[in-house]
Amino acid sequence: MSTRRKFLLSSPAAAALPFMTAALGASANAMAADTPVSDAELARQMIGKLNVELNDPTTVNTEVPYLQDIFFTWDLPLIPAVQVNAIVAYSFGDRPNAASGSSSGTAQSALPAPGPINEEIADAVYKLYQLKPVMVFAQWEVASVLTSKYQMNSANLQSVKPPVVASNGTITYPTLDNVAAAVVALEGKAAAMGTVAIVTHRDQAKRAIQTSSARGMSAYAAKEITLPVNYDSQASQPANRRRDLYLLSDMTNQFATLRTNLIAQEYPNG
Repeated sequence: MSTRRKFLLSSPAAAALPFMTAALGASANAMAADTPVSDAELARQMIGKLNVELNDPTTVNTEVPYLQDIFFTWDLPLIPAVQVNAIVAYSFGDRPNAASGSSSGTAQSALPAPGPINEEIADAVYKLYQLKPVMVFAQWEVASVLTSKYQMNSANLQSVKPPVVASNGTITYPTLDNVAAAVVALEGKAAAMGTVAIVTHRDQAKRAIQTSSARGMSAYAAKEITLPVNYDSQASQPANRRRDLYLLSDMTNQFATLRTNLIAQEYPNG
């Protein structure tokens, strides 16, 4: 299965959320039915509603495809495991480390605990690795589980981008783009990685593939692997505790980068 639209790279802000709200209102009646409407019918209804709200057909016809992609499209480009040349795993949240409150704790001990969702991601990575034993590039939270639970090591695992813990305990987390850039740097160039399977939380997977692709990777999800869908109510980051909160955050990121990319394309000189 392939995506119906080209994914757009993501990063934070919420400028386009009013359009998303309008789209929801436009499709309310259709979504009440047992059978989902087609993409074409959904677009027709959104265009009709936004034309009433904005009275600006040119802008409406520009905005609706973005709404349809970001809010209503969550499918992933898939490849069979046999075609995978490398695996890249992105973490999804973590849990506070109980040891971080100790006065004798070091920066290493103050790192967050990976938490159950990253363990699920690590389990999915290892399942894929068993199907296709290739090099795994994993964000630190996932890599730490792969090392402790599955005894993976530098022969088959490269750990990247742990969070940075300041002396006062403040934690700075890398973005998906930070992690993707670190992975590419390990290989020198993305093309050297071949075809890459992305493993992460299912709701983050679309944006993780977008980000990896923007960094030059030939990025897909593996057909044989079911990505984690659970949420951790004890996650360090509030947005990662509930699906409704996370999806708003993820769509905000997608809208923000779309806006950034369009501005850069239209006004390259500022």
